[in-house]
Amino acid sequence: MKKGQKVKVGISIGDLNGIGAEIVIKTFSEQLMLDFCTPIIFASAKTLSYLKKQLGLQGDFYGIDAFAKAVESKINVFNLWKEPVQIDWGEATEVSGKYALKSFMAATKALKNGDIDVLVTAPINKSNIQSDEFSFPGHTDYLAQELEGDAMMLMITDTLKVGLLTDHVAVKDIASAITPELIVKKVDTLYEALKQDFGVSKPKIALLGINPHVGDNGVIGDEDNKVLIPTLDKIREGGKLVYGPYAADSFFGSGNYKNFDAILAAYHDQGLIPFKTLSFGKGVNYTAGLSKIRTSPDHGTAYEIAGKSQADEGSFRGAIFAAVSIFNKRLEYQEITENVLKVSVRKPGRERTGRYTAKK
Repeated sequence: MKKGQKVKVGISIGDLNGIGAEIVIKTFSEQLMLDFCTPIIFASAKTLSYLKKQLGLQGDFYGIDAFAKAVESKINVFNLWKEPVQIDWGEATEVSGKYALKSFMAATKALKNGDIDVLVTAPINKSNIQSDEFSFPGHTDYLAQELEGDAMMLMITDTLKVGLLTDHVAVKDIASAITPELIVKKVDTLYEALKQDFGVSKPKIALLGINPHVGDNGVIGDEDNKVLIPTLDKIREGGKLVYGPYAADSFFGSGNYKNFDAILAAYHDQGLIPFKTLSFGKGVNYTAGLSKIRTSPDHGTAYEIAGKSQADEGSFRGAIFAAVSIFNKRLEYQEITENVLKVSVRKPGRERTGRYTAKK
């Protein structure tokens, strides 16, 4: 991205029978959003115009067939199809899954190639999107395959960040999936994300126990004593401020979460139930640990209100803000790190101290 240019935000449209298009159109109907970034929606200008009319919304779309033609201060639509699409509000159809996948895969390719700076994904249905090309539990798993790094689902607000040791894993498989290697990898991913993506110089991370009451000394399962606690001890020996494990049932209600920069939950519902209770409609799903940036709203397709123009675009707007903010934070972190390295090269033999220290 050239200096002075707005961040190019690629947007996959999600399930057309859900609220994806509605929250996208509502978000960019405000001129302030177009002053903030340059959106490029992966869909069809004709389809979006039809949906806009059906929903009684405002906004003009600028169709493009090449990324170089994207115009700042316009709602750019990279036209992926020209044919009309059957819309069945609130229904999980094969058709809507097909176009959701077409949009997401094209947007991911553009992200990999640098044609867009960040990706924000509207909600999909994890069932009707399955195909020979896509056999994953969700966006995150596909992005982990396509992009460099170790993907981790991280739910974020300005004041709360909750990551997961395991995400889309069946409850019966959780304990066996949590290994010392996984714990170390997830802690490292979260630690680096807090530093480079959110500007936290010395992150403090809390881990929640696997079993109720952290296993009650083996009475309710021994995974915490045999796997989690010894691994955390070794991580702390390396200098990271990682605390726990804490009993999950009282951790959020007691307000203890406020003492940490991020919380690492053992599994999906253990982390997402308290997160969404505290911040539903304001939270953002961020895929941390990857070479590129992807965010999404903290909700699904909401079929029950699709087509009624009742959807709240707040979380999607927050996902736009978060993606741009993280993109800029990464640039800042990279610049600072490069400057530290240059100083270290100019002054051999002198160890520098401070917020950022060059790796030896």
